[in-house]
Amino acid sequence: MAFAVRRRPPRSGTRAVRRVSAVGAGITVALVAAGCSGNDDAAVTDPTDPPAVAHTYVTRPDLTPPVMRATVGSLPHDAADDAAEGNVLALGPKDEDQQPAMQGALLVDPTGEPVWVSPMKVGPFDVRVQEYQGEPVLTYWEGTSTDSGTGTGRVVLLDDHYRKITDVTTGGDVGAGKADIHETTITPSGTILLTAYVPAQADLSAVGGPKDGWVQEGVAQEVDIATGKVVWEWRSLDHVPVTQTYSHLSKGMGTKDKPFDYFHINAIALDGAEALLVSARNTHTVYKVDRGSGTVDWHLGGKKNEFVQGAAFAWQHDIRLQDDGTLTLFDNEGSPRVGPTSRGLRLSVDEKTMTTSTVAQYLPPTARHSDTQGNVQVLPDGNVVVGWGQRPYVTEYDGGGNLLGELSFSSGSSYRAYRVTWHATPTDPPDVVVRGDTVHVSWNGATDVATWRVVSGADEASAKPVATSAKKGFETTLHASGLGAYVAVQALDTDGKVLGTGTPK
Repeated sequence: MAFAVRRRPPRSGTRAVRRVSAVGAGITVALVAAGCSGNDDAAVTDPTDPPAVAHTYVTRPDLTPPVMRATVGSLPHDAADDAAEGNVLALGPKDEDQQPAMQGALLVDPTGEPVWVSPMKVGPFDVRVQEYQGEPVLTYWEGTSTDSGTGTGRVVLLDDHYRKITDVTTGGDVGAGKADIHETTITPSGTILLTAYVPAQADLSAVGGPKDGWVQEGVAQEVDIATGKVVWEWRSLDHVPVTQTYSHLSKGMGTKDKPFDYFHINAIALDGAEALLVSARNTHTVYKVDRGSGTVDWHLGGKKNEFVQGAAFAWQHDIRLQDDGTLTLFDNEGSPRVGPTSRGLRLSVDEKTMTTSTVAQYLPPTARHSDTQGNVQVLPDGNVVVGWGQRPYVTEYDGGGNLLGELSFSSGSSYRAYRVTWHATPTDPPDVVVRGDTVHVSWNGATDVATWRVVSGADEASAKPVATSAKKGFETTLHASGLGAYVAVQALDTDGKVLGTGTPK
């Protein structure tokens, strides 16, 4: 099955052809017009999304992560392998309008069962596992975000005990604490790629605004994590005029108090040692930028497109250069809406012939628009994970685009979603609550617990095992009769080693 897409006319001299086919499931779609929001932070509810439901725990009543359910098939996994390999999904649900508020950095297993729930009550962005100084680190952006889809804050790095290593933010003329929500990628050289939105004066008369107007300039920075020094910077106004925008200049916008977001930088990716790729949502363009001069080597998409495109995209997010040289991105197609559905895309980009072709596309089980956020992650085994941003879904595909399974976290939005490898042991002991002969235990963030063992006696020295149970989700309940004055619960790994011991609160 194939469907046609109405599309803006291609730029003169460029043939833009879009080939789209339904992969893995039939899709019936309709083109929908929508107002331009440019909102990259909104947790917009769709009536077709599952209702939001929160977990509740005896041991941790302060934690209310969203219940996740399979909506199509199931994500590929094996319980034993998942535990051994540290196979988890990293999310950052944002749903402050729900009661209880289900938001914060979140790690779950492939079935959706929580592994780590951050106690923060502020929705983080870009929760993921990366490598810094040869060690795995858990990273996320925290700060203040706005309804216009921007933010000011910093990126936090945690070690595998959930201890803060450091945080990093913008510097130079941009100033400290101005790191935006959109990019947090750590490079092999120990730097981090950051975005920022900086108000700047610009002539807006060509787009219906004042000659002495103001815009949100998109700034890309590469910052050394250890020192906080800015080692590279690029600014959109030096290379991209406001006339390249597809965003509408609303009445009252374009002033110093309400600068026009003409560019909306939302991703940066390394392209070898000499170049970087920059994505701008509001120009529908991926820019290849020379690291030395800052000049734009080429434009893919948008009004200045230099490629014959095998697949056009609109309002895109999360451009990434893969190891095989292909380019992946999340094609939002809104807002305002352009194509019939949001999707993940994998493109082959030939810089010699200046052509692109579609390697694979990753379609939802039924047409689904995610007007904001979203990402595409290629896994080591070739499978692909798509996070749907504004819509509460995580979907996995094989490399060819065939849908394997999907989970819904039923709670607002998550900027991106990743399948990651993570082994961690918290510094805090397990949480234990005893009610009569019933023992409840959990250990927030512990990834390697296989079995829980209750020990009891007159005192700690005389305590002996009285009950054991395989770990069952975030919180496990055990039954042990005749408990003594001393009760403790031990966390055991697959080899029977004690990882930690908790006593009742």
